[in-house]
Amino acid sequence: LNKDSKKKQYWISDLCTLLACNRQIKMDDQELAQAAALRKKRTFKKFTYRGIDLDTLLDLSPDELMQKVTARARRRFTRGLKRKPMALIKRLRKAKKAQTDPLGKPDMVKTHLRNMIVVPEMIGSVIGVYNGKVFTQVEIKPEMIGHYLAEFSMSYKPVSHGRPGIGSTNSSRFIPLK
Repeated sequence: LNKDSKKKQYWISDLCTLLACNRQIKMDDQELAQAAALRKKRTFKKFTYRGIDLDTLLDLSPDELMQKVTARARRRFTRGLKRKPMALIKRLRKAKKAQTDPLGKPDMVKTHLRNMIVVPEMIGSVIGVYNGKVFTQVEIKPEMIGHYLAEFSMSYKPVSHGRPGIGSTNSSRFIPLK
């Protein structure tokens, strides 16, 4: 199916449901089933990490999780989490527990640990990642699992090139006297 035919299908399914709700036209069972199938196709894709959905991912033991991450992260976890990464996780737990509003976000936890790998326990937390100048606020989402915190806080400002200055080319070296 190309893009235009998909748009037509969605438009037709929306129209059918509107008309069916208003009872302005009568649809037979086959047309209703077709409209329901089109509407069902538009549901959002559920997040999975390497074939595991989010709920099961949160319930995994550290050893089971270690088998699912990349080799670099697996090596890091087998060598053990040191005191600072464990302290960060402990502070994130504390911030989540102190959160009173169920719909709100927890308080930001500042850290210099740019090399910390995002684990499922961190999902929903707000972390201030230091980029060498300021703390960049990063909200941890499920898609970030297995990545480093540094990937979400740029430590440099991308160059936006302006016009070339004097001396940049041979022709610009010539400056007439009068």
